[in-house]
Parts: sequence; C-alpha cells; structure tokens
Amino acid sequence: MTKKLVSLALQGGGSHGALTWGVLDRLLEDERISIEAISGASAGAMNAVVLAHGYLQGGREGARQALKVFWESVASSSPFSRSYEEYGFMQDIVAQSDISAGMKHLFGLTRFFSPSQLNPFDINPLRDILAAQIDFDALRRQDGIKLFIATTQVSTGSLKLFRNRQLSLDVLLASACLPMVHRAVEIDGEAYWDGGLTSNPPLFPLVHQCMARDIVAILLHAQAQSHTPTSASEIWQRLTEMGFSSTFHTELQGLMLAKRQAERGWLALGKLERRLRHLNMHMIAAPELMSQLSSHSKMNASPAFLHSLQAEGRLRADAWLAESFEQLGRGSTFRMAHLFR
Repeated sequence: MTKKLVSLALQGGGSHGALTWGVLDRLLEDERISIEAISGASAGAMNAVVLAHGYLQGGREGARQALKVFWESVASSSPFSRSYEEYGFMQDIVAQSDISAGMKHLFGLTRFFSPSQLNPFDINPLRDILAAQIDFDALRRQDGIKLFIATTQVSTGSLKLFRNRQLSLDVLLASACLPMVHRAVEIDGEAYWDGGLTSNPPLFPLVHQCMARDIVAILLHAQAQSHTPTSASEIWQRLTEMGFSSTFHTELQGLMLAKRQAERGWLALGKLERRLRHLNMHMIAAPELMSQLSSHSKMNASPAFLHSLQAEGRLRADAWLAESFEQLGRGSTFRMAHLFR
C-alpha cells in the first residue's frame, strides 16, 4: 500500500471547526495518509492538539475518538438541546446555524464593553473540557506529530508559535482567546490573544521545519463574496472574515511566489530553494457553504449544527481523496486562482 506523508494547516473559526473535525476523521480513516505535522490557530489549534494527543494514546482510532469526545463535550456544554436526528442533512445546516436573539445581543455588546465587564469571572467552558481530556505533561514528554500552535502576542501584535515541548492548557486557551470575549491569557509574563489574528493557519513552519512535500490546508472562512455588503451587520461580518483570513492570504501568496521563483531558477543550490521546488499545496474547503453562514454562527455549539458540519467535512475530505490522492507527492492540486476567483 502506497503511503503519503502530509502536513496539515488548520484554520480557526469557532464552532465551524467541527467541519475540520469531519475532514480529519475521514483522513485518519485512510491508512494511506500519514501526518507529519499540524499547524493551527484557535479552533484549528484545538483540533490539532486533540488529534495529536489521541494519536499518542491510541493511534489513528485513538485520534478519531479523541476528536469525537472533544466536540461532543463542546456540544454538551451548549444551551441548545435539539438532537442531530431532529434535523435533515446539509441542506439544513444554514437553518441550524442561527443562534438565539439573546446570544446575538450579547455578541453585539462586545463592541461596547470589555471582557472584564461582560465576563468578570472569565468563564470559559473550554478550560474544563481541555483540562479533563488532554494530558499536557504526556504531550510535552513524548515525540509524536509535530505541532505549531499560533497565538498573538498582545504587546507587539506579532505571531508567537508554541511547539510540542511548550504546550500547556494556557497556550491552547490563548490560541482561541477572542479579545472581545475573554481576557488575554498570560504566559510567562506575556499576554496573548487569538492566534488567528496573526496567522490563520501558519504555513511557514510546515515549510521550514518539516519534511513532507505536501501541505493540506483545511479552510473555514468564505474566500470570496459575490456582492458588496451594505447593511451594518453584513459589513461587520465581512470585516471579521477579512481580519481572520487576510494573514493567511498574505502568507500563501508569498509562499507561492517564492515557489514560482525557485522553480524558474536554473540551479537550486540552497536548501530552501530545493524544498520550495518540491513543495505541493492542497486545499479542502466548503466555500459555498461557509459563505452562507453568519459570523454569529461561530458561537453556535448546538449538537445538530456541530454534527452536521462534521458530516459535511467527511464528505469534503472523501471527495478530495478520490480526486487528489494520486497527485500527492507529484504536484499541487491547489491554484491561487481557485482561492480568489
């Protein structure tokens, strides 16, 4: 059986990360795929660490089970009670994505009040879920899947990556710390916010510190819109999307430009040039679906919504494997024009 070594780049996007859960579940099911490294921000960081920890405990099936336990724990902490079976499938995901008027009102208040005012006790259900499921000491001690977890250093506004040996509960919470919802997470005297603000997801560590020729990016944000937003809510939503995806676009454009230049050179004497020549980029996404989901739906952790996204993620990964597996190690299946058309 032919095995293909890949690195994964996981985008953040709140509860939309359940789509990534589905993609990962399907990739782990395919024994032809081996994962060398994972980079991630926010929900992407959660998926990365949960997968890596589960893999250490029980291989592929351990990783699949760990992801299932994590997302079902997130769902069980949701105030929504309708079960997955009460809904249809993909055609109803958009209908399920809406959240209550009360939650929308709370989301709106974040524009006018600080986290210390809205959430004085800094309540975060993820803290208990992650503390119960992840043995960070074991994760730091053992060599396994390479991890690159993105955070944003508040004092400088710059990206800070944490590797396996540096991981902790605070690092993971910092990677998903939305500035308007939670107070900054302090690590070694420095304050950190959501990693998606500066790299969503990081690509350069997968290029410079890994061997896999193929990088598969799993994206959650709508990449293009057919109309110009006009209402206040539409403008706010689009600004939010742009803020959490522009860094990825910039890094990806720079990477693809550098790869093109390396391929044009007559001689590739440097290690980086040789690496870029043989680097292949791939993308798994659901752009037409994500363009229909509001930014508010990233706070929707209802079981039906999360399970529907997970099922859709499996379908997207299955289609990608059928279409692109043979191309792994041979060339990119991603084209920049696909992202910005």
